[in-house]
Amino acid sequence: MTADHADAPFPLAIERLMLTDFRCYEHAVMETAGKTVVLSGPNGAGKTNILEAVSLLSPGRGLRRAKLSEIARQGGGGGGEHRAWAVAARAASPTGPVDLGTGLAQAGAEKRTVRIEGENAKSQAALGDYMDTQWLTPQMDRLFLDGKSARRRFLDRLVFGYDPAHAGRITAYEHAMRERARLLRDHSRDATWLTGLEDTMVTKGIAVAAARLDLVDRLGRYCRAAHGPFPGAGLEIDGTVEHWLRQHPALTAEDQYRASLLSSRESDGHTGGARVGPHKSDLHVRHLSKDQEAEICSTGEQKALLISIILADARMTAAERGRVPVLLLDEVAAHLDEERRDALFVDLIALGGQAWLTGTDDSLFSRLRGHAQFYAVADATVTPVSEPD
Repeated sequence: MTADHADAPFPLAIERLMLTDFRCYEHAVMETAGKTVVLSGPNGAGKTNILEAVSLLSPGRGLRRAKLSEIARQGGGGGGEHRAWAVAARAASPTGPVDLGTGLAQAGAEKRTVRIEGENAKSQAALGDYMDTQWLTPQMDRLFLDGKSARRRFLDRLVFGYDPAHAGRITAYEHAMRERARLLRDHSRDATWLTGLEDTMVTKGIAVAAARLDLVDRLGRYCRAAHGPFPGAGLEIDGTVEHWLRQHPALTAEDQYRASLLSSRESDGHTGGARVGPHKSDLHVRHLSKDQEAEICSTGEQKALLISIILADARMTAAERGRVPVLLLDEVAAHLDEERRDALFVDLIALGGQAWLTGTDDSLFSRLRGHAQFYAVADATVTPVSEPD
């Protein structure tokens, strides 16, 4: 249940960031005073690595979805040996300043440690109490052209910001689906086991679909209005399970899903996976003023639609949760004309939260002078840049 906040929303922020053996950084410390951060430097200098570090201070796998062993800085000696790594931060949260940390305590570990105020947390979900992050990366420029899975991940990440348990439901659903596929492939006749797995798929799958529908309905209200050169966006989730939920009570949808899984056992045994489920759903986005599907819009219009959705989500988070998320915008100016670029920076200033932006040319971010801390990044070194006179 969410509620509008009468008080001004609290701007979440990273005030100090410390990296140890993270990607290209042996050790780095950044003091931001909670201001927006602009990172400029040549390609390959390590700018995106910093954004990835910040993204790991909220629940999830981070903006690159990297394996934990890939994140560690490679050791010397020519052996390609990987080290343990750590990201630590002093964050501003609605409950006051808080020390957050995550990383691998031991090289080769399969699960990262999360620490809050120096104490181990039970899971990554605890980070969600203190930090929300959303991001745009150059890889997402093809979101409307690539397959459904990328759009589902994008939608699920938006859901995580409001419902951290959503990730666990997806994991449980996918595990049950894989186990069912294995039994069907091996021609198992253990009906009790199959029925139990299908029960898990139904209960978790219905919950996943319901959370997505709820998010799309709520966020859609914020997305429909255009903001300057950023178009209004129409959002719709397309899937059989979601259709059932829109047409019938949840218990009826569960019965329909259960019957579908039972009737498709033979075909699913040949194809793997499951014929029906939230793993098949898709997010459709429409450019409202042009009445055009996003996938046939121009590259610039697609980028503007993505930015429109991210800004709408930030406004919704501020209204519903009383806090402004940290936005990580990697090479965001790359496909924006001057009008859209300036409008984006004006919107970021108006939101009042912290953004982390990267680019090869800091002159593109001149409108943020006085509102942001600028850093030069080169050869895995981060150097504050003084404001010009």
